[in-house]
Amino acid sequence: MNFDSVLLEHMMEPKNYGELESHNSEGIGKNPDNGEKVIVFLDVKGSEPRIEDISFQAIGCMTTVTAGSIITSEAKGLTFERAQDLIAATLGILDDVPPEEVACSEMVVLALKAAMDTYMERRKDSTFPVISYKIENSCYPQNSNLSEESSND
Repeated sequence: MNFDSVLLEHMMEPKNYGELESHNSEGIGKNPDNGEKVIVFLDVKGSEPRIEDISFQAIGCMTTVTAGSIITSEAKGLTFERAQDLIAATLGILDDVPPEEVACSEMVVLALKAAMDTYMERRKDSTFPVISYKIENSCYPQNSNLSEESSND
C-alpha cells in the first residue's frame, strides 16, 4: 500500500475517532488562531507506561481528523518512551513543511503529548487537571500578499 492510499484510507475512514470509554488520561491541543482543538484519550497500563488504547476527537478540518487517525494508529501499543520518539520524529518532519501546512498535525501531536504529560502528573496527584498545549504554527499563510493586493485596488 503506497502513501497516497494510506492517506486516503485515513481520510475516508478515520481510525480511533471518538471518546475512549475506558480512558485514564486525556490531553488537548489547541489552535488559538481559529479555535480548532483536538483531545486525545489514553488508556495507559503498566509500571513502564504503555498506551494500551487511544482515541481522539477533533473540532477541526479534514486534515486534522486525518492526522489524528494516522498519529493515534501509530501511537497505539507504544511505551511512553517510544511515543515520545514518535512525537519528536513527527515534529522533526514538520520542520521542513511550510507553517500553514503543519498546524493540524502539530495540534494532534501536542494533544498526544498533553495526554501523556497529564497521565504522568496524575500518578502524583489524581486530581491534576487536563493539560492543554497551543500550537506554534498558524494555518494562515505567512507570506500572504492579500493585504497588499487589496490596498492597491
